[in-house]
Amino acid sequence: MAQYAPLLALFIAFIFLWPPALASALINNEYMNPEYLQLLVTRQMPFGKYKGRLLADLPGDYLAWFAREGFPSGELGGLIALMYELDHNALTHLLAPLRGK
Repeated sequence: MAQYAPLLALFIAFIFLWPPALASALINNEYMNPEYLQLLVTRQMPFGKYKGRLLADLPGDYLAWFAREGFPSGELGGLIALMYELDHNALTHLLAPLRGK
């Protein structure tokens, strides 16, 4: 768990560059947890055009579509929303150390 602390700290630092309401919503989100970063590189998309693809490998336009149309409910929706934020803010490189663990 401690090995994820630098990644989470960097991600939270970028959040504070955003509008305060958005930053507050993300910080209070239960998905702001280092363990969820690991899930992005291990969990597969369970449905749709990209079924079977890792959440971390979903294309940006697909993630943006969810942002416009609404994320699924539950844990999957939170993970897709987190992946959208990483992709939208060009932070996907933060997941590289977690791949293959």
